[in-house]
Amino acid sequence: MAASGTSASSLRSKDGGSKRWEEFEDMLEERRQSSDLRYALKCYAPVLYKGLNPCKPWAIKTAVLRAEEVQYVVKQLSRETGQSVQSIQETAAQILEEMGHSLRLGAIRLFAFSLSKIFKCLFRKVCVNQDGIQRLQQAIQEQPVVLLPSHRSYVDFLLLSYILYTYDLPVPVIAAGVDFLGMKVMGELLRRAGAFFMRRSFGGDKLYWAVFSEYVKTMLRNGYAPIEFFLEGTRSRTAKTLTPKLGLLNIVMEPFFKREVFDTYLVPISISYDRILEEALYSRELLGVPKPKESTAGLLKARQVLCQDFGCIHVYFAAPLSLRSLAAGRMEKSPYNLVPRHVPQKPSEEALAFANDVAFRVELLQIENMALSPWTLVATVLLQNLPALDLTLLVEKTLWLKGLIQAFGGFLVWPDDLSAARAVKGSLTLHANVARLSADGLVSVSGREEREPGPSQGTLFQRAVPFLTCAVYRNQLANLCVRPALVALALALATDSRKDDVYGCFSFLRDVFSDEFIFFPGRVVEDFEDGCFLLGRCEAVRVTSSHILPEAASGAVLPFLTAMFRPFVEGYQIACRYLWEEASEAFTEKQFVPGVRAFASQLIEAGTSRCYEALSSDLQKNALAALVRLGAVSKSRTASGIMYNTDREAVAKVEGMLGSRIPIGRPLTAKL
Repeated sequence: MAASGTSASSLRSKDGGSKRWEEFEDMLEERRQSSDLRYALKCYAPVLYKGLNPCKPWAIKTAVLRAEEVQYVVKQLSRETGQSVQSIQETAAQILEEMGHSLRLGAIRLFAFSLSKIFKCLFRKVCVNQDGIQRLQQAIQEQPVVLLPSHRSYVDFLLLSYILYTYDLPVPVIAAGVDFLGMKVMGELLRRAGAFFMRRSFGGDKLYWAVFSEYVKTMLRNGYAPIEFFLEGTRSRTAKTLTPKLGLLNIVMEPFFKREVFDTYLVPISISYDRILEEALYSRELLGVPKPKESTAGLLKARQVLCQDFGCIHVYFAAPLSLRSLAAGRMEKSPYNLVPRHVPQKPSEEALAFANDVAFRVELLQIENMALSPWTLVATVLLQNLPALDLTLLVEKTLWLKGLIQAFGGFLVWPDDLSAARAVKGSLTLHANVARLSADGLVSVSGREEREPGPSQGTLFQRAVPFLTCAVYRNQLANLCVRPALVALALALATDSRKDDVYGCFSFLRDVFSDEFIFFPGRVVEDFEDGCFLLGRCEAVRVTSSHILPEAASGAVLPFLTAMFRPFVEGYQIACRYLWEEASEAFTEKQFVPGVRAFASQLIEAGTSRCYEALSSDLQKNALAALVRLGAVSKSRTASGIMYNTDREAVAKVEGMLGSRIPIGRPLTAKL
């Protein structure tokens, strides 16, 4: 039933993309032809885990409070603090009351009715792969299931519940941030729709951790409902997959390792949007505008988006991954049986490494199964042809890029009867807020005139928004192209075409950008070979036993890939320049981000740079993390918080290596 683990090098099919848009069913088609009320009130009889009747929410809470592990922590804290057991028990009950869901069918029906109305206003289609639904239906009956969707929008939260309700599958219980409880009425509705709430940080709160972890494990062991959470932890503002957070993943794995369940199925889910609801909001957040606080009033104010067109959503349910199969030959269960089960214990180094590998595997599958719309191609071409491009040439370049992405195994949603010209024009219409077609046939990146509070850069801020918004969609391609693109960049940086020199540059770039993109841990050689293979497939390079040689007839492939990733290289160089030219030797992140933004703004205003992405707080923070990892910046914890110290010489060296002015040494561990 469930898929077992696969090697990193085989995560992407090497015979091209096998998924086609015809495999998807549009859920909204039936909704547009029949009564939403009848749909919401339909007979709902979902398949159940091993035919068990799910217990009530109150019964789960009772079981958690009585659990040996929670009782052990309660008594331990009583001894340590001198508080009575009853007092700590009451605190645990309060934590559970704040945290727990109260899933009710009435709330599910209300959301089913409301979301049908909303989705029909916002989206043309909500498409789901039918094979994935059938696999999920079978998996839910066999073992506990954990749903792991990508996270690009608030829509993700209830979208899966809507889909599972439609197909008569058990709606999931969903891990949500405690911030949502600030949305008075909506917070409680979410709770009744299956949301359970967790703090952003547990700190050293042993009681909270014990209650929360036991709550999740109790639901998993009982097969109460599929558990849904986001490995990325938060919405990606850039459409680049975020480094996975392992806390919840470790929790849902523990019952298997303690032999409390036979197996657990992990289901990677890719949710792709033609146009993301929060796209403009994300760009402003990246430019320093504070994130709006979640509130019911804010939700009501956002109802103006209901008159806009956001295209289609594609949801791809991958084959369930069997935790038992993934762990076979890799993980020993015995360490979990050396101490009583009720005694809390931190995961071993082996368990943490295993969870980390599983998390990256899931995220790579999410990336592989993302549906790419024509606009992702159009936005990528536009960003490489500033300030404007003739429409005919844009169509030509988009069609060329379509062929390249298909050669790389990308999943393009491009119906056979849709011509390139129609696809491009349709994309420009859908994204008219960031792209403009002039009367003389020139297409440019240009936002509508808007007056919103923002950074002091004013006009520059307004100009940057459409560029950062287009970059969000370009990044969807960057996720797919990162390995061949880094090989292309490495060829440009290397002193010659010898394979070990190119590999050395590739390894350096992969390390530098490991916070920007997802790479399977420890698989540098495999990633390099994958990149070379894909470039060879499109006849951009010829790989021999000792050299990687650009093909004379390779055309635009290598320059295109290099240009696609040039904003990341230039953005990191700007961060380096700021550190050695303007920043004080010791600084905090809160000083670094606005400092780099101001420095980049000066370069853009002076015309010496066109890298709007250097204004992005996401790129700035990732650049700082890379410099720390490379040893060019040191990081220390002080009484006033985390401080950074610059090694100016090392920072200058990194900048020179990115600019190919300083040779990059060969990694000692290279085995090609």
